[in-house]
Amino acid sequence: MDFRIMGYNSPLLHALNHMMDLHEDDANRNPNAASRVYVRDAKAMAATPADIREDPKSYVFIVDMPGLKSGDMIVQVEDDNVLLISGERMREEEKEGAKYVRMERRVGKFMRKFVLPENANTDAISAVCQDGVLTVTVEKLPPPEPKKPKTIEVKIC
Repeated sequence: MDFRIMGYNSPLLHALNHMMDLHEDDANRNPNAASRVYVRDAKAMAATPADIREDPKSYVFIVDMPGLKSGDMIVQVEDDNVLLISGERMREEEKEGAKYVRMERRVGKFMRKFVLPENANTDAISAVCQDGVLTVTVEKLPPPEPKKPKTIEVKIC
């Protein structure tokens, strides 16, 4: 429904009209198009900075998670080799009589996925958050011992 037809031309009503049009587009869109969840997760991944450091005995993932408590962060391993680091920061409740003049701090979902190397020990993962920086350490498996040649005794008939 277009509110401009009824004589209303408010920016708020224009925004509502646009949102309603987006909802109608979702119902009729191409089934091969990206889902809302995929787009939301892609934005969350793109907006979450991370550093990866390889030490002699471990891999270290350093992710900025400003303003999150330990209960707001999730560190898990999916499919035996994908490290998922996620969290969500909610907007603070507005106090009565106060209003924001500007809002620039990021709120919403934070997420990163990393494919772990074959020598990552997924049973030995630790996570520590200090000063808004989450450090996840994944220990390396010891290198496999070189195989010794196997000697087969030859029998004579």
